[in-house]
Amino acid sequence: MTLSEADESLPLSALQHWLFCPRQCALIHIERVWAENQFTAEGRVLHERADAGQPESRDGIRILRAVQIASLRHSLHGVADVVELRGGVPYPVEYKRGRPKTHRADEVQLCAQALCLEEMTGHAVPEGALYYGTARRRKIIHLDASLRALTLDIAEEIRTGITTGSLPSPVFEARRCGACSMQELCRPAARRNLGQRWMMDHIDRAGVPE
Repeated sequence: MTLSEADESLPLSALQHWLFCPRQCALIHIERVWAENQFTAEGRVLHERADAGQPESRDGIRILRAVQIASLRHSLHGVADVVELRGGVPYPVEYKRGRPKTHRADEVQLCAQALCLEEMTGHAVPEGALYYGTARRRKIIHLDASLRALTLDIAEEIRTGITTGSLPSPVFEARRCGACSMQELCRPAARRNLGQRWMMDHIDRAGVPE
């Protein structure tokens, strides 16, 4: 699927990317460009491990891997790393490298999975989990009304961005941009420094009034 039309289904990963950085999301899902670094490679390997293997059962829980999911109602689609069926009720588990984050991007992606699973199975999905590779433990996420509203709001923001057809302007934040694999394509620091250099050159040429 492509995102050439505002009413097309959005990939679940787009919601996570948008909440982390709207410009990163637009570069990946609208401009269709991608670059990899150490962090994305580590994340890809973690997902491949989570997705590998056949369905299995443990302690009465059926474990499904790399599950294709979609919601016609919310126009969303993607792949859930792991879905545990607990008495027939789906319990999504999303795998992430690193540690729990201060923003809610990962929670939104998990919530979007739950919305898809609810529509597909007819069961309410009140809870899921994020598994972080560095901590090697799950973080339980309650999929409450506020998180669901945030998830749907983010999806709407992305569709609005697609409709306008313009990329969000780069905003430099050292910690976030330093870890982003798209920084060479985005170059927020370079753009900021270029603007500063232009201003200083302009002042030097014009002179400073006394």
